[in-house]
Amino acid sequence: MANTLLLVGGDLCARTARALDPGTWTCVGLRRRAMEARPGDRIRWLRADLCDPDSLTAAMAAVRGLASGPVTHILYAPAPDARTPEAYARAYPQGLRALLDALPDPDGLRRCLLVGSSAVWGPDAADGLVDEDTPAAPTDFRGAKILEAEALLHDRLPGQGVALRLSGLYGPGRLRLLDGLRAGRIAAPDGPGHWANRIHIDDAARACAHLLSLAAPLPCYIGTDDHPLPTAALYDALARMAGGPPPAREIRPPDGKRLSNARLRASGWAPAWPDTLQGYAACLASTQP
Repeated sequence: MANTLLLVGGDLCARTARALDPGTWTCVGLRRRAMEARPGDRIRWLRADLCDPDSLTAAMAAVRGLASGPVTHILYAPAPDARTPEAYARAYPQGLRALLDALPDPDGLRRCLLVGSSAVWGPDAADGLVDEDTPAAPTDFRGAKILEAEALLHDRLPGQGVALRLSGLYGPGRLRLLDGLRAGRIAAPDGPGHWANRIHIDDAARACAHLLSLAAPLPCYIGTDDHPLPTAALYDALARMAGGPPPAREIRPPDGKRLSNARLRASGWAPAWPDTLQGYAACLASTQP
């Protein structure tokens, strides 16, 4: 069956498109700024500002010209342009609403995957592993706006909307933590309640491709690797790996939780990098001359 995938976002969208069968998927992407195609990139990129009705209308007309049929799938993975409540509101609930309102032939849509964040849970979400049944309790505007977008998704597209809550992304081009530890600029949190959850961006892309294709997905999944780590232990190991000094310790209130990927694994997905330290080691090896 031919599918037309509309993607909103950047690097994660490009990697997801490369994980899909080019024989059955036509991929068209929307971005606020122009994006040059990279080797292996299968997306036809269009410029569109979801908060500008004229820009969005023009882009949707172009989408119809590029696709052989209606948009059947959406991957909505926005990148807020600032770390402010206003920017998160524009990127998540406002942007998603504008996109769904402007969609040509909405009856042809079969799946909309919203990529959000584990920020919907605060550090006190659960004493044990946090899973999809753990009540969301955001402690800042990021999680609150993502939850607002999720509510909109499930209200507008019951049975067709899926939310993927990702932990911290790392991978090629996403190694600022290593750079900061190598330079001795980053302190490790001291005290209990500090947990780090990570997922390699290629594993996140494969999760997106998997959920777009899954016959009967559940409404929500957590995307993370198999091994949450105490944050200080992760930072110590990465500093040694990067050749930097041991990170200083800094007393902070609890700011982490342990995430479970059991539901996503049970659906048929498995991470290529189940262990964060192995994934970082592979990234380092690939950047060395």
